[in-house]
Formats: sequence, structure tokens, C-alpha cells
Amino acid sequence: MLAAAARKLNVPLHVLTPGAQDPATALASSVVLAELDDVAATRELARRSGAITFENEWVDLPALAPLSFDGVVFLPSLEALAPLVSKRGQRQMLQDQGLPCPRWCDLPTSGLLPEGFNYPLMAKASTGGYDGKGTAVLRSPEDLTALLARVPQGDWILEEFVNFEQELSQLACRDRAGNVRCYPLVQTHQHQQVCDWVLAPASVPHAVQAYARNIAASLLTAINYVGVISIELFYGPSGLQVNEIAPRTHNSGHFTIEAAHTSQFEQQVRIVAGLPMGSVEFQVPGALMVNLLGFESSEADYQAQRDDLAAIPEATVHWYGKEGSSPGRKLGHVTLLLHGVTAGERAGQAEQLLERVRSIWPLPPQNP
Repeated sequence: MLAAAARKLNVPLHVLTPGAQDPATALASSVVLAELDDVAATRELARRSGAITFENEWVDLPALAPLSFDGVVFLPSLEALAPLVSKRGQRQMLQDQGLPCPRWCDLPTSGLLPEGFNYPLMAKASTGGYDGKGTAVLRSPEDLTALLARVPQGDWILEEFVNFEQELSQLACRDRAGNVRCYPLVQTHQHQQVCDWVLAPASVPHAVQAYARNIAASLLTAINYVGVISIELFYGPSGLQVNEIAPRTHNSGHFTIEAAHTSQFEQQVRIVAGLPMGSVEFQVPGALMVNLLGFESSEADYQAQRDDLAAIPEATVHWYGKEGSSPGRKLGHVTLLLHGVTAGERAGQAEQLLERVRSIWPLPPQNP
């Protein structure tokens, strides 16, 4: 999707990937075939490019540091990414900046909880976890003992269990000159800890929207972040709290391709290429984005289902071209435009459309 946005803007985009058949390779200006941690390959990518950006946050910062010292431009910078590539780093940064997040602590190796912490608790791998992987709910001392027996020491954190009413996502962007823009706040919904659907905009008070924008602007400015970022939030009795930060374009912002004047992908290309940022405003009253999660293990291309989804009025299907389906894998998404004037009208439209999508594309089965 970044490659498609770059082509639309006539900006050359070069891709480093170990997979010759990866979806982006078909649209890239050139491809460097190598493992992502191959520093020599990254240097070659830099030779072809004016700046390098990232598709995910699994970045070996120490390995890339010499390239930065040699003048290779990374956007966001390695310094800005440093506190974001681990959940422990994110929590420490939020705490240092006085930004709201759940109370947390390092995983206690003794099996005894720190004072003030009680079960249930959420345990999270500090690095490598995504889409529900690398998390565990601890409901008793026995759960903690079992976790300590199976995970690396020092690689997990504990968080208080948050009672929330909605999960929200704030997509924001900051250019090289320090200008910050925020897309409207959206509501997200998870299925087995994987994003199921996104409703844009979220139906929350204006004060909550303003607070989310302030959190984003404060965070981006504090670490001198350049690029697009997604801040996932809990909203409930304890107010607004930052759950996780994704330093990249994000699944919760995919709807912007159809619903916003400037998609998150075009915005990222613009910022990295040094072009002016585009408008973050919606060009329709709202949108529903539904992830097409794998519901079986198969090599099928699901063309019939994709055709049926595309036949829904004002629906746009994005198929990623990944090789093989497995339960919960993100194979694509469908965006459906909403025209209700009020939040209630849009919610009603979204409910009907989600039911129609589900009749064509079922959710993956619940884990036993």
C-alpha cells in the first residue's frame, strides 16, 4: 500500500525484502533481495534512496547505527524509534512524559507481585508480540509461576488489567519541520486480540478527541518523531490511557485510502520524500473497515468471496496477495463508506454492513 501511494505521487520507492514474491515488489521501483537485518543490503538501499523508512518496528537499531553515523537518513530517526521498539521502552517513555498509560512493572522473577499490584494482570512480551501473540492473562499466582517457567527472564512486563468501554486509535503524523496533524479518532474492535473492524470516526465526546490529539502531539514532539504513527488507546472509567504505540502506518488507518483526502500511506510517502503533508480530513461522513482474517488453513484465493464483497455498494476490497491462509491471518480488508449524518445513523449503517460482510466472510473460529 505504501508502494501504491508512492506510484500515485510519482515518487520512486525501493524495497528491501527477503521475499521476491512479496506484494510490494510488483509496484516497487527496485528491489533489494536480502534479509531485513542485512546491513550491507540496507546500505545498498540507502545508495538508491534519499531516505529510508520502515514498514514495521522490528528494527535492529544497534546494527543500523553505523549507517546513521555515515549520513544515511532514517525517517523516523533511530533515536526516535529507540523508545518505541519495545513495550517496556514505550511504558517508560510514557511515564517519563507524564502521559496516561496502565500501571506496569517488570515481570517479577521471584513470583511475588510488587506492592499495589493484584490479579488479574496482563503479561506482555516486551518485544516481538503482535496481533495477540506474546500476551497472557494472569489470574492467579499459579499462572505467574507457569509463565516464568516458559518465557525468557527479563523479556516480559506486567500491566494492571484495564476496565475499558472502547478501544480507540489515534493516527497522527509529523513532518520534518515539526508540523503535527491528527486524523479523526476511530474505534477499533478485536477478535481474539486481532483487529476485527474499525469504525471511523469514533463516537466519543469532543473532550476525549481533543485529549487524544494532545497526547499524540506531545509524544511526537517529545521524541522528535517524523512520519506516521498510530497510538492505540483504552477509554473507560479510568479515562483515556495509551495501550500501545505503532511507529508506522497501521491497520487501524487503512480506511483512510477511501475515506480521507490523504491516506496514511500517501502521508507517509509525502513526509519521507519531503513533500507537503496532505489534508487529514475525511471526504465522507464515515467509514467501516473490516479485516479479512483467515478462517481456515488453505491455499485458496477466495475470488468468489472477494467478488461478493466488492458487489456491496460503496465497498472497496483490498487483497494483499499473501501466500496461504491460516486462522487469524490478515489476508486483506474491505472498506465501506458511511453517509449517516449522526453518529447513531453511522453506527446503524455499520452494524448492517458488518452483518452483510460476515455472511460472506466469516470470522475465524474461537480458540479452544
